[in-house]
Amino acid sequence: MPLDSAEPSQGAITLALRRHRAPLGEAKDAVIALAGGPGQSALPYLVQFDVLLGPILATRDLIVFDQRGTGFSHRLSCPVFRHSGKLSPSRVVARCGREIGATRGLFTTAQTVADIEAIRQAGGYEKLVLYGTSYGTKVAERYAQEYPTHVQALVLDSVVTPNGPDPFERSTFAAIPRVLRQLCAGGVCRAITRKPVSDLARLVRRMGRRGVSGTLIDPDGHPHPTHVSSNELVGVLLEGDFDPILRAEFPAAVRSADYGDTAALARLLGRASVGSDEEEEASIAEAFDVPLYYATICDEVDFPWNRASTPAKRLREARAALQGLGASVFAPFTTANALALSDVPACALWPATPGGPELDNAPLPDVPTLILSGADDLRTPTSGAREVAAAIPDSHLLVVPNTGHSVLGSDPTPCAHNALKAFFEAGHEVRQCHERTPPPLSLPTPLPPRSLAAVPIAPGNQGLAGRTLQAALLTLGDFDRQLLLAVLENFAEVLLGGGNVRAGGLRAGWGGLVKGKIRLHGYSYVPGVTVSGTIASAGSGTLRIGGSAAAHGTLRMSGPGSLTGVLGGVHVHLSSPQGPPGGLELAPTPMPAARLSVLVAHPARLAALRDRGIAAMLRYVFVN
Repeated sequence: MPLDSAEPSQGAITLALRRHRAPLGEAKDAVIALAGGPGQSALPYLVQFDVLLGPILATRDLIVFDQRGTGFSHRLSCPVFRHSGKLSPSRVVARCGREIGATRGLFTTAQTVADIEAIRQAGGYEKLVLYGTSYGTKVAERYAQEYPTHVQALVLDSVVTPNGPDPFERSTFAAIPRVLRQLCAGGVCRAITRKPVSDLARLVRRMGRRGVSGTLIDPDGHPHPTHVSSNELVGVLLEGDFDPILRAEFPAAVRSADYGDTAALARLLGRASVGSDEEEEASIAEAFDVPLYYATICDEVDFPWNRASTPAKRLREARAALQGLGASVFAPFTTANALALSDVPACALWPATPGGPELDNAPLPDVPTLILSGADDLRTPTSGAREVAAAIPDSHLLVVPNTGHSVLGSDPTPCAHNALKAFFEAGHEVRQCHERTPPPLSLPTPLPPRSLAAVPIAPGNQGLAGRTLQAALLTLGDFDRQLLLAVLENFAEVLLGGGNVRAGGLRAGWGGLVKGKIRLHGYSYVPGVTVSGTIASAGSGTLRIGGSAAAHGTLRMSGPGSLTGVLGGVHVHLSSPQGPPGGLELAPTPMPAARLSVLVAHPARLAALRDRGIAAMLRYVFVN
């Protein structure tokens, strides 16, 4: 391909491409699958694209290619990222721009569109179906604007508008209150809070510039001091686009922190960081090209500054524009959060290319278009999907409930896949998705008690012993959830390591599946109450109750939820355990062992489900 489509004499680059032939005859048309980013390699996702787009590939070839600057297609590289020393992240980006040199302006959306047209011509295809996810939707839209007669259809999943993204991500901040209210719809947060947005605003104000401190308990039971800032709260919410379980813990963690109890918030931040070890970071870096990201974003986004200004002046101009928008635009967060989330600090230092961003004011063509949007998506909120749908008369907008980013890959129901199939079948209607109750692990978690005194007395019991019994019940319920989450996050280790996996308590201790048995070691959920012991797969076992606030003693489990024993010298019993108010069940049952045995017994299916995302796994565990 020409390095510069407008000046072919400038040299050439090679694009890495894979083509899967249609199983029926010689295809006249092709589906081109576009990855996100900008900067994401597409070839590593060839199999996923093949599976997701299977219903429309019977008579069409599938083409997947690494867009220029990524993967094996003239990947951009900056040594400064490997040897950054004490440079600030923004300074690293600035030096990277200088290292790339004068060609840095040739890795834009417009150049990728020219590459697609060259691929179409080389393959001899009459028309293309363009499937894009996230940034890939912008590439698809731009191609349709440039070459409308060569477009058979568009499938836009998690939409970036033609002139997006906004430099301050205003649509994301505007969607946060709506998504939090959706999370608590139907009264599922009634035992936690009636105003999750107000709770978040209160915590953001309390955090200010300094944040709050907490303690995270690791899977070995060791405490780690943790600092949580409001910027990290934004990050956790965005991470929830891919992990509904993470977002489910958000309302209670925020409400607890408002009360001064930051244990759940520290655990939440720890869960958001799970898997960010060196091996996973290396894997992400291999599939995502950071220099290409900045080469595209810093060149294309319409930042509020004069590109001829010095970096310092650009920053001042951007800050002035941000303040001019007003604080209410970003509430319950602040303009400072918006600046931190944005690429403004980095792109202000990126060497300017001649001219300005190419604003795309061409109309979107009236071609058949299926637009998919997750109702809970914060990265590319539904407002952008509606804007594009309004601009294309022959479009179908499908908003999928309880789903975040990348709809086809994360919708646990058949709705999005059925819509894709129907869209390409004559005489079939694209049906809207039915509202549905989220899987249990995706429902908001209850408020953790701040003290044993806040725990009600277990029904049929009295005094400190009865209160301790209820605390033990809640502790086992929390452990049930944490153990299942640990398995979902570490399924490979579970399968290869004989089923060994551990999780830290909220306050102290650990619990896990060790050599086929469920063990707890000083596991604490309620302050001053610890639970230790072993639970067999049938749900039977002996538990030792300790802690500074508890009535000490021993409890026996015998069957689903049956607890009997002596605490503080008093006989206690609970044969029909009750969960906390609001119907959010935290009950000690043999469910962990049952769920784990199902997962471990089906390694091939578990691996396939894991590839499709956490939502698909939840459906398998709780619905099938």
